[in-house]
Amino acid sequence: MRRLFIALFISAGLASGAFAQNAEIEANITAQIQAFKADDFDTAFTFASPNIQRLFRNSDNFGAMVRNGYPMVWRPADLRFLELREVSGSLWQKVMIVDGDGRVHILDYQMIEMENGWKINGVQLLGASDPAA
Repeated sequence: MRRLFIALFISAGLASGAFAQNAEIEANITAQIQAFKADDFDTAFTFASPNIQRLFRNSDNFGAMVRNGYPMVWRPADLRFLELREVSGSLWQKVMIVDGDGRVHILDYQMIEMENGWKINGVQLLGASDPAA
């Protein structure tokens, strides 16, 4: 009985840690999207990993890439978090975004943990669908 209690306690602790991790990742992505919606590319840029920041060099370049390449992220109508999973040692957060025209887009955010919290290390557009179809 004592072993069962210890196993349940450990399992609950792991689940609680996973929930906290998931909540932090979702908060990070949400905050970046809120910054995009406000055209605050300086703040949005702070949620990007050092690799992404080096790639785009500044928030203006980063903002232009998002406006042109990911308009559904820049101006989402709705956002829903799907599963968080590990793929080849990397954490990926799947996100469903509905754009202003009602199109559904599925994106995958690669997340990395830094000393100061979670950062977005890349985004892949997995697909789009027409809900009217």
